[in-house]
Amino acid sequence: MPFFPIVSWLKTYRRADLHGDVFAGLITAILLVPQGIAFALLAGLPAQFGLYASILPPLVYAVFGTSRTLSVGPVSVAAIMIASALQLPEVSALGNPLQSAVMLSAESGAILLAMALFQMGGLVNFISHPVLTGFTSGAALLIMGSQLPQVLGLKPPSCGLDAFCYLTYLDSTHLVTLALSVASLALLLFFGKPLSWLLQRLRFSPALINSITKCGPLMTVVVATLAVGHWQLGERHVAVVGEVVAGLPHLQLDFFDVDTWKILASPASFIALIAYVESVAIAKVVANLRGEKINPNQELIAIGLANFATAMSGGMPVAGGFSRTMVNFAAGARTQIAMVIAALLLAVAVMFFTAWFTNIPKSALAVIILVAVFPLVKFKNIAHTWHYDRGDGIAQIATLISVLVLGIEEGIMLGIFLTFASYLRKASHPHIAVVGRLPQTKHYRNIKRHQVQTWPHLLLLRIDENITFANMNFIEAFIDAQLQSAPEVKHVVLIFTSVSDIDTTALEALEQLNCRFQHSGMTLNFAEVKGFLLDKVQHSDLFAHLSGQLFFDTDEAVVSLTAKSK
Repeated sequence: MPFFPIVSWLKTYRRADLHGDVFAGLITAILLVPQGIAFALLAGLPAQFGLYASILPPLVYAVFGTSRTLSVGPVSVAAIMIASALQLPEVSALGNPLQSAVMLSAESGAILLAMALFQMGGLVNFISHPVLTGFTSGAALLIMGSQLPQVLGLKPPSCGLDAFCYLTYLDSTHLVTLALSVASLALLLFFGKPLSWLLQRLRFSPALINSITKCGPLMTVVVATLAVGHWQLGERHVAVVGEVVAGLPHLQLDFFDVDTWKILASPASFIALIAYVESVAIAKVVANLRGEKINPNQELIAIGLANFATAMSGGMPVAGGFSRTMVNFAAGARTQIAMVIAALLLAVAVMFFTAWFTNIPKSALAVIILVAVFPLVKFKNIAHTWHYDRGDGIAQIATLISVLVLGIEEGIMLGIFLTFASYLRKASHPHIAVVGRLPQTKHYRNIKRHQVQTWPHLLLLRIDENITFANMNFIEAFIDAQLQSAPEVKHVVLIFTSVSDIDTTALEALEQLNCRFQHSGMTLNFAEVKGFLLDKVQHSDLFAHLSGQLFFDTDEAVVSLTAKSK
């Protein structure tokens, strides 16, 4: 994969691709304005921070990214993490939240580029899907809680997820704002399944139906803004975006400050990690739909440089956005040319049409955020995980709850810790099956699952895990328990069908077990040892002084040891 992936797909770019890219770029540009403003306000930043973050970063990603349809820009989860970071006492003490947000972008980019330098693209594999789902569900609930005051027009800035707080202030609900929120929600929901069903009945083409329904957020903002202007709702205390700075941002490099970067290191690290994980996950989804491939390490470079670009242009941290990417993909985007077109259209809007953004009601933007993040709350997925694997279920639920109660960074760390704890527990308690032979065959299966033939002088054990320091004590205890319940056993056969490695600690323990068996008049035997494992172990004391034998397969061991016992 070249450092500039754009070169590889530009070589094969066709005129037919341009039609899909132009159309997708137009549709995605429509979504960039309301989302950019909404996510900036969610992060506690001026609207232009979200707009600037939707112009230069997509252009940079188009050059360096390996996904042909990923849409990079402000995202809801990163926005709530930015808001959380800016509220930290040590960050608030810096006295300039806007500059701190820019530095978060730059430092996140630097962290991602450092990870790319050390080839850490595989780091995404260390955050399990249950932890990621628990985190996004918790973050989505935080986002929804943070937007309820805007929807209800409550006087307090936020009640988080404290229901009693809202009950206390319900008498201060601004009814005009609430009515505008309900109307905005109704219109936004209408642009979903109801409008799609109606257009299908009218025999519109699927492509046109998809394009029309994706205009819901823009139409909601337009109608709500017109209502504010027509009825002068701003004078009736309906909160609006206010003046948005016109024109393109001035590029700058004044975000390097060692002392400030030290203070922002922790939140920047988590923002970078989540931005990367979310981006790669989304990129993989759309790549799989077309049989394409992405390069995780190149994605570190692309997302890192995109965050540097947003810092240079005075924007907030960016990542791949799920809703924008799916809109871009569904609208027919073939390459990143679609996002280049969308970014250029937004740049034109920022230069000439920011006056239109002044009367956008914050309640309408809050409703857009609520509808956008609601699908991220995956209670059904959590229930499924709980029933399938309790360890993963505990990690998932604990991550969700800790994100809500302790905070975003703490929630992620706890989830990762619990995932590793669950993994270590599984690794330290491997599945071990006592096996016997199926009648009239040479196949050996678990005696608890099948009617099999066994022999009183033989103990056949199939260990279904690598043998390491973490599980050797469990394996020894299992063998001892089986021998206590079967005192006639003279030969123990360890079947290594599923064993690919034995570490030093486990090897020494097996050598001691072999010595113990020799003193008690028993033999330790091995069957079905893989060739590369045999090469690793054959020069050890275990095989040099083995009380039993090495057998090619289990049936050979049974035939030979049964004959010896007669």
